[in-house]
Amino acid sequence: MNLPNKLSLLRILLVPVFAAFLLASSVQGHFLWALVLFAVASYTDHLDGKIARQRNMITTFGQFLDPLADKVLVMTALICFASMGLCNIWFVLIIMLREFAVTSLRLVAVESGKVIAANKWGKTKTVSQMIAVMVVLILQSVQELAGTGAAAGAFLLVGNLFVGISCLLTIVSGVVYIRQNYQVISTMK
Repeated sequence: MNLPNKLSLLRILLVPVFAAFLLASSVQGHFLWALVLFAVASYTDHLDGKIARQRNMITTFGQFLDPLADKVLVMTALICFASMGLCNIWFVLIIMLREFAVTSLRLVAVESGKVIAANKWGKTKTVSQMIAVMVVLILQSVQELAGTGAAAGAFLLVGNLFVGISCLLTIVSGVVYIRQNYQVISTMK
């Protein structure tokens, strides 16, 4: 296994630790710890792609593992947020639907011998999701460290705005993927 794939695997392995801190409300500074872990995991996404391109280490396995690691990380954060009342459940459900649809399309494509790599819309979607998660975590960290609930409503509104924008970009990228790869769907038996 090459270094970029190991970094993607590390991202997946960080997910349960991230979720444990995020949900551990009894731990002082749990949002800040979750933010640090999420930021580290997100940086591995940038790093694995950069290394793979620079060192010509792009593999078919990596083309599947990298986006899978992104999905696991982001979806874990969003599901936790929804369960904690930090974001709208409909945004999470729409994002999940798109992720399952595109992943299914990729699996069907593999059966026909085609690998569907991430395009610019998919990358934009992933970055927007990661930014949205980090914004929510930053706002919750500030609220937690300040020890006040005075701005809680405003923080929830801003966090939901970022998740909503990410949801919109997720829909757009899903439509683009399906349109660009419609021939894969049309050849299904």
